[in-house]
Amino acid sequence: MTRNPSIDGARRFLPGFALTSLLAVAAGCVIAAAHDVPTGSWARNLAAWIVGAAAAWAVARSPGAPRWFLLIAPVALAGTLLNAPQDGVHRWIDAGPLHVNAAFVLLPAAVVALAALRKRRLGWVAAALTLGILVLQPDASQATALGAAMLVVLALLRAPAAVRAGGAVAIMLAVAGAWMRPDPLAPVPEVEEIIKLAWRWSPLMAIAAAALLAATILLPLRIATPGRATVAARALCVYFAAVSLAPALGAFPVPLVGVGMSSVLGFWLGAGALVAVARSTRNHEGEP
Repeated sequence: MTRNPSIDGARRFLPGFALTSLLAVAAGCVIAAAHDVPTGSWARNLAAWIVGAAAAWAVARSPGAPRWFLLIAPVALAGTLLNAPQDGVHRWIDAGPLHVNAAFVLLPAAVVALAALRKRRLGWVAAALTLGILVLQPDASQATALGAAMLVVLALLRAPAAVRAGGAVAIMLAVAGAWMRPDPLAPVPEVEEIIKLAWRWSPLMAIAAAALLAATILLPLRIATPGRATVAARALCVYFAAVSLAPALGAFPVPLVGVGMSSVLGFWLGAGALVAVARSTRNHEGEP
């Protein structure tokens, strides 16, 4: 029986992702608890990991699911602009007692969908609208991560050089615009500065947490097969890396390790979407 490398890669990816992401979340919980952060705050990360794992399992078995994240993303992010801002910043949707960062939840899977649908104009329109809304929020971290992932997909798109160059310039201008918008939010130590907290408490724990986050970021590259899955894996890896490095440049949440369930859910949904795309490549063998 012929082995399908896309399916084999997906099978290797999810268990590894589950392990490293859980350890990263657990490390963050230990750091938060050691600094007297209320249990109800950091325990939500663990609950989000369980919910996210179940959601990723469902998404992974639904080949058409990823595209919906790409289409829903601009609508949901537009909804954040209607919510009451925090110091003039719009990034959240309130769902009962939950304060959800819409971009963190939806963009990982949306990035995967853009890579899978990169030949369709509608996908690029949805991504462009989403990037524009991130500039309006503003959220330089998410705008940079989405923009970087879009550049990866654009670079691997079979299109005239002038089209790709023009698209790249437009993306970079939008990202620059996000960084130029005023963002007065002060950092919350257990959210945006949790690695610094860990370093002051235990450098070894800080290194372990950062290493576990890095391992999770790189895991999508295990799905290294020709076609849509490879493009999606690279784009998702770049997105993960960008949002993880952004806290070094400003008051942005540290994903997985920092307190905040949105990134945990979003990383899982991105992983599930990537597996769905990898599995669907059985019908698209050889697609560039």
